[in-house]
Amino acid sequence: MLLSELLNKVKAIQVIGEAEKTEVIGITNSSKNVSKGKLFAAIKGYKTDGHKFIQDAINNGASGVILEDQSQVPDEIFKHSNVVKIVVDNSRKALALFSNLIYNEPSKKLTLIGITGTKGKTTTSYYLKHILETAGYKVGLIGTIANYIGHNKVETKLTTPESFEINELMKRMLDEGCSYCIMEVSSHSLSLNRVDGLDFNYGIFTNITADHFDFHNTFESYRDAKKILFDILSPKAKAIINIDDNNWTELVNNSQSHSFFYGKNPAATYQIKNIAYDINGTNFEIEFSDTHYKFKTGLIGEFNAYNAAAAITTANKAGIDWETIIKSIDTMPQVPGRFQVISKDEKKVIVDYSHTTDSLKQALEAINNLVKGSRQIYTVFGCGGDRDKTKRPQMGKIAEELSNSVIITSDNPRTENPMEIIDEIKKGFTKSNPRIIENRDEAIKEAIHSSEKDAVVLIAGKGHEDYQEINGVRHHFSDEEKVLEYLNK
Repeated sequence: MLLSELLNKVKAIQVIGEAEKTEVIGITNSSKNVSKGKLFAAIKGYKTDGHKFIQDAINNGASGVILEDQSQVPDEIFKHSNVVKIVVDNSRKALALFSNLIYNEPSKKLTLIGITGTKGKTTTSYYLKHILETAGYKVGLIGTIANYIGHNKVETKLTTPESFEINELMKRMLDEGCSYCIMEVSSHSLSLNRVDGLDFNYGIFTNITADHFDFHNTFESYRDAKKILFDILSPKAKAIINIDDNNWTELVNNSQSHSFFYGKNPAATYQIKNIAYDINGTNFEIEFSDTHYKFKTGLIGEFNAYNAAAAITTANKAGIDWETIIKSIDTMPQVPGRFQVISKDEKKVIVDYSHTTDSLKQALEAINNLVKGSRQIYTVFGCGGDRDKTKRPQMGKIAEELSNSVIITSDNPRTENPMEIIDEIKKGFTKSNPRIIENRDEAIKEAIHSSEKDAVVLIAGKGHEDYQEINGVRHHFSDEEKVLEYLNK
């Protein structure tokens, strides 16, 4: 594709060079990944400024450079190297819009479903993927645990990848016969323009609680970032909204899409009723158009009834019949690290990704509801480094109130001192002294071996993750693997 064709559709402040003679085959924001025929987008990041690497990108054969700051490289360098200089207001936004066009607007050819919210995005996406595959469709997924093209797994590090990676993935999905793409859409990705230019057919809102204050600073800023998904929905799109979360009105305000609601509220289009769960799974009903539909799922907890309801509402609006939906919910496999129950005789260990104040509270409330005081509850958890510090004592307080015994350990300390994180968690304890075992391996081992034979042990925070990040380096570590090892011993 000629660069001039792209520039006819993406606004630039200034273009220097022969765009009409320049062929473009790809785009990246990493100078290391630049090769002949690729555009380089210079992004002003939080740790480094991509403008500093423009010369490297030119040396590596870039066809053109997208930039905001004109002062970094003189025009003569671009002219001498025969590289087109493209000045824009916002490099991130331009990266997304160029990516969309370079990969031939794949989102317009897929049924694209975006899911945003603090909790439940991953489980809802897995429910939806399972329903659509049961209905006979090939489905792509972009999410926290992994990306999928059909059943082929593609590893990921970000909940929502960079815009050029998203468009490349969706192009691959199309090439391999996918009809649907389900995407977890994080607040970071919305704020950083990663999904700009995409054509969403559905936008799903699960819930919103305080999180990511290290990035958004205030709850209002965080909520406004989530709102972007519904602001960009077209009039033909559908918004699937949790009516029981009081923030929904702010999110869909001024959205052009048509909204459908799920929840316990009698005003819900798809009303959730009669939720009941035990250690084997969850039963609930959905009332729609005066008809009651009964569901059962192996996933445990009231929150999983909500996650299922979000997927059910979306699937029904997509034209999937009720018989298929009911069958799919019943046969839904366990989502890795999402209230994942691992048993050995009477002892139950639950591995869960609860890494926020509210998600830890929900997990422990579900466990308390399951045991009803008949079993001891042990909680092993820590907090991630280089992330929102305000939640650390809050999570400590919740763990103390809803557990019989607590071990504070290390999560992903990243570049922080693990013991300093643990000390901040301890500030939330007012009635007891938690046990401190910094080594996560030893903490899990101690909780399993020292607890009663019928105890329930919650290992919280990392869920599906198979690594631990210490001093900026990732080492292999899986809560599930450690639980299986120590239960079997």
